[in-house]
Amino acid sequence: MILPNPVPITGREEPVDRTVPEAALSEFYRAFNNRDLELMRQNWLTTEEATMDNPLGGIKRGWDEVKGVYERIFSAPGKVEVEFFEYRLHVDEATFLAVGRERGMLTSDGVRIDLRIRTSRWFRKVDGRWRQLHHHGSIDEPELLARYQAAVA
Repeated sequence: MILPNPVPITGREEPVDRTVPEAALSEFYRAFNNRDLELMRQNWLTTEEATMDNPLGGIKRGWDEVKGVYERIFSAPGKVEVEFFEYRLHVDEATFLAVGRERGMLTSDGVRIDLRIRTSRWFRKVDGRWRQLHHHGSIDEPELLARYQAAVA
């Protein structure tokens, strides 16, 4: 039995070889937690193949639509920070799938919302480095989902 990785990925990890799946995940969380749209662009496959299905944006197709979700999150008055934990990686030569959970918080005007999100991220190797192709996130708790959506709207 293969257990989930017990070490969370926060984006604060030491820089490592970008050909390693964990480095691509760390780069994503560094971009997200620091509201760095340029680093986010470098992490994603910036073509029409990129797709996202998450609680804030619904289904988005193509980098321009995916980027729009991050622009909305990054420009919102509150700050969202998350880390990836209890994850497993499924890796082959050309792709890897990361399946796990995110935990974190949104803080805005003195209000704190603790986040719990089921997450999967699919990456493809392009020119020797991993680029994110797809993200899916789900919040199972309807009240938490509504509070999160309202706070970032």
